[in-house]
Amino acid sequence: MSNILLYAEVTKDDFLHTVLFELSYKAQELSKKMNNADVSALLICKTGLSESFKEAFINSGFDYVYIAEDDSFTHYSTELYSKVAIDIINEIKPDIMLIGATTQGRDIAPRISASLHTGLTADCIGLDINENGQLAATRPTFGGKLMATILCKRLPQMATVRPKVFKPAPENIVKDTKFIYIKPEIENIEKRIEFIKFVKGLNTTINELDSAEIIVAGGKGLKNEAGFALLKNFAESIGACVGASRGAVDMGLASADIQIGQTGKTVTPKLYIACGISGAIQHIVGMQDSDKIIAINTDEKAPIFEHCDCGIVGDAFEIIPELIKIIKKSNNEQINSWQKTINNK
Repeated sequence: MSNILLYAEVTKDDFLHTVLFELSYKAQELSKKMNNADVSALLICKTGLSESFKEAFINSGFDYVYIAEDDSFTHYSTELYSKVAIDIINEIKPDIMLIGATTQGRDIAPRISASLHTGLTADCIGLDINENGQLAATRPTFGGKLMATILCKRLPQMATVRPKVFKPAPENIVKDTKFIYIKPEIENIEKRIEFIKFVKGLNTTINELDSAEIIVAGGKGLKNEAGFALLKNFAESIGACVGASRGAVDMGLASADIQIGQTGKTVTPKLYIACGISGAIQHIVGMQDSDKIIAINTDEKAPIFEHCDCGIVGDAFEIIPELIKIIKKSNNEQINSWQKTINNK
């Protein structure tokens, strides 16, 4: 029977990465086009950790979960994890393997594909099964100017998928999941890297775009560093994360790690505020699934207005300061209201 295998990444905080649940729901859709292929997961983790994940696997539509546990897996290791993954894949022989395009996923996926002499389509934003039963993986190419759909001739057909591209299941998909423990053979693996400690980057607390509920993004319309400084002040006033279009990144106004779009991150916040962004399709695909979109642009014919819930035609350099004033006034009034309530008690 056909088998779709998903890599179940464990974060540094010992949680399953959310991209697994996005992929599992998509895998259910692909499975139906493959005569109800099994949907399985490959979990590599430290001893005992898998018990805390079982309910999540059962409620996410997995038929099988292959588990390799060992104290050596406390911290991610390229050599150890890839060796174990390759051994298990050679044993179960899946037709398709999907991996989240996270930092860890982008590290382990090419090692697996190279060892198995199969193809890998990286950073996909679309997956389907074609009329011949092959995985059709779609990804941006030529700097996001074109979309390429790629087929893999050998098994397993591999792809990495960006987080937030697919949505998780709206409700539980409960199955009688079978958990299969596999003893990892790692005694003779040479470890070239020793884990010392994890140091959190300075910007990670400021720009957790993947999980942000509010994002304020700037484009070329902000013109200079002063424009982005204004944007950051605005974001801080409403508790938002800062994002950017590729145009702004190319101009040196923002770093690539906060770029949103085909060649950057895909985000799905509750509120997305686009400031000085024209709305090229390459940017739209990275934020179009936001719950609410507000756009500020001087050009009333800018494409961004075709995709927003609320559009403001005007200069961001004039509008943003006014919004900050309104927010500060509202906050002060709220604080005064709280103080009066406290004093009256």
